[in-house]
Amino acid sequence: MTAKDTGCTNASIQVCENKTNAGGNVSVGFPISMMVTGVVGNSLALILVYISYRKKENRRKKSFLLFIGSLALTDLFGQLLTSPVVISVYLADLNWCAIDNTGKLCKYFGVCMTTFGLCSLFLASAMALERAMAITNPHWYSNHMKTSMTKLTLAAIWCLGFLFSLLPITGIGEYTNQWPGTWCFISTGKSEAPGNVFFAITFAVLGIFSLLVTLSCNVMTIRGLIIRCKTKTGASQSSKQWERLTTETVIQLLGIMCVLIICWSPLLATAAFALTTLTDFSDISHLTLTAIRLASLNQILDPWVYLLLREILLRKFCIMSVRFCPNEVVWFHLLQIYTFL
Repeated sequence: MTAKDTGCTNASIQVCENKTNAGGNVSVGFPISMMVTGVVGNSLALILVYISYRKKENRRKKSFLLFIGSLALTDLFGQLLTSPVVISVYLADLNWCAIDNTGKLCKYFGVCMTTFGLCSLFLASAMALERAMAITNPHWYSNHMKTSMTKLTLAAIWCLGFLFSLLPITGIGEYTNQWPGTWCFISTGKSEAPGNVFFAITFAVLGIFSLLVTLSCNVMTIRGLIIRCKTKTGASQSSKQWERLTTETVIQLLGIMCVLIICWSPLLATAAFALTTLTDFSDISHLTLTAIRLASLNQILDPWVYLLLREILLRKFCIMSVRFCPNEVVWFHLLQIYTFL
């Protein structure tokens, strides 16, 4: 049986043989802590979304809630389906071939990485587009943005991401074990697999395009919020509350943009560099490992930047406002703001 038959390519075998120098000082506690943090954060986000979705007064927010709940669900499954494999490899002393001598687990891991990576980016783009339409064209949004359209969009995103990730299974592209032997991903550099360059380039282009769409739509949303805030300037209580909410939303959107850029730009840039120079990921192993860890960190940060931190900030805002203005009408209005999600 050849190396290719076992799924352990020459690069993979080299990783297995040099495992003692691959992992550095990183212990199994690192992937375990990332998995636990991601599962807890996304589970809390799903609970909050479910509670908000059941409220009758949140009918106009159901499209947004479906998007953010789907993102949390995607990130949650991404953690649950990949982290146990990584932990198993760490427990096997970073020897992937010890737990996968057929190569099927490597293909499974590659499919998961590609599917959940692209779906997270696509969902972020869809949410940014939904927010931009709601702010810049509220009348069209209220008349045309129905939950049925949202559900179709979500189904299309998941199907597109999953079908694209299956291309290497059908013979177009290839998934290979990557340094330090704890994960599998799209092969770059020279490969005997037909269509490998096409598959890898398409992944990078789709990722970069999604990132640009998200950033552009968030900029449009921030601009729209600032314009609407200027039209509502005044000394009234409602104007001041609108200014506070606008400031908070702009800060949240800037946070989302920073998280996306920090987490995804290194991996997409590394993939683009590897493809243009025909460099294998193993030749830039440390850079690639850092990039994939940052991309994995996005699954942990998503529920916080999109939902949980907003809930915490709004709760503090309500408490502080009640202290300085203990009026029942103001308190009721602030509760309505708090149940925005």
